[in-house]
Amino acid sequence: MTKRWRFGTMAIVLAGLAAGGSSQPLRSTAPARALPSPRWVPAWGSAQMLATAADAERIAALGPVTLRQIVHLSAGGATLRVRLSNVMSDTPLRIGAARLGRGVPGQPQVTGNVALTFAGATAITIPAGAEVYSDPLPLATHAGDDLAISLFLPKPATRHTGHPGARATTFLVRDDQSTAATLIAPERIGGWWDLSDIEVAGGGTQGAIVAIGDSITDGRGVRDDGNARWTDVFARRLAANRGTAELSVVNAGIGGNRILLDGNGPSLMARFDRDVVARPNVRYAIVLEGVNDLGVLTRDAPADDATHRALIATITAGYRDLAARAHAHGIRLIGATITPLVGNDYYHASPQTEATRQAINAMIRRSHIFDDVIDFDAAIRDPAHPDRLLPAYDGGDHLHPNEAGYRAMADAIPLRLFEASDLRVRRRHR
Repeated sequence: MTKRWRFGTMAIVLAGLAAGGSSQPLRSTAPARALPSPRWVPAWGSAQMLATAADAERIAALGPVTLRQIVHLSAGGATLRVRLSNVMSDTPLRIGAARLGRGVPGQPQVTGNVALTFAGATAITIPAGAEVYSDPLPLATHAGDDLAISLFLPKPATRHTGHPGARATTFLVRDDQSTAATLIAPERIGGWWDLSDIEVAGGGTQGAIVAIGDSITDGRGVRDDGNARWTDVFARRLAANRGTAELSVVNAGIGGNRILLDGNGPSLMARFDRDVVARPNVRYAIVLEGVNDLGVLTRDAPADDATHRALIATITAGYRDLAARAHAHGIRLIGATITPLVGNDYYHASPQTEATRQAINAMIRRSHIFDDVIDFDAAIRDPAHPDRLLPAYDGGDHLHPNEAGYRAMADAIPLRLFEASDLRVRRRHR
């Protein structure tokens, strides 16, 4: 018997005694049928890492502060919950108050500002290395909505969890202004802080696509508050297409990230489980990484042929491991080809670097490690100089696309890869 059943039986016994102690035998009733659990799907998310030290120290120096952060949803629902994160800290994080409302990108105002609660409480302490969910909040949302999350931190830490590459304005003020419709004298600061996911339930959103990668996924070069990353454009295409409108997109890019070794943030191999597998109802993961592995290999000095061959072998093995981990959780892994980097002054790629990139891309296209392939390389390279970005898509450093290049990447993604009917056909013929 469960505790609930024992307590229910005891209540019947006590009621019988109170009524005069009838000698009639008690009849047990079947326990109530449990209500179905909500189907939670992330409609927005970011990859967590150790926040930039200078910004973390700037926040901590102010004492008690309020952070107001704007996020852009890729899908909607009838109910939502917020996941807050302290995974990179070595000390507990006290959230003195948390509120959510409708926001406007780049603006400190909020409308419909309501309290988030945690097991009914308006404040919570998140242990070091942990994450927490808010209680579900009934709120109708749609793809393309902007939400403002205000967090009051009574004592900010200098070792802080966050995501520096937000490409969105976050507002910082002293003391608790979480209830304010408009913040008084806010400072602007980069990044998202202590904020991991917005998940929705109801409203038709059924599954998520996680795009995991480096700065090209993170959106280096787009205007702040413009939501012009390739993942943003892709999400709008999905929402407008009847066969894919039930899917959301989560951007788990980290600038400077590498497949095999830590750099800016944990390596892809180290963070894949948290950033992809651990999120609820993820159906697909798109992997676009490797350009930083290539660039760092020869950034400071040339590498010999054996070192280049070893990089190809270890990246291939890493992809195989990611595929196994994804498939163990029913997630389809989609490989994306690595885009050109010749001409970049930081990495100054050599012909040998380009040959290694071509070898890795050939493996992505032909090895059958991945369930499907998206050819971003073909979408934005210069046909006359395939080792370089097309000038019209070059953000200026010959490594990162501009907004036109990000649109071209998003437009190159075949939506049929994510349509349920096409998925059934492909499964039958595998």
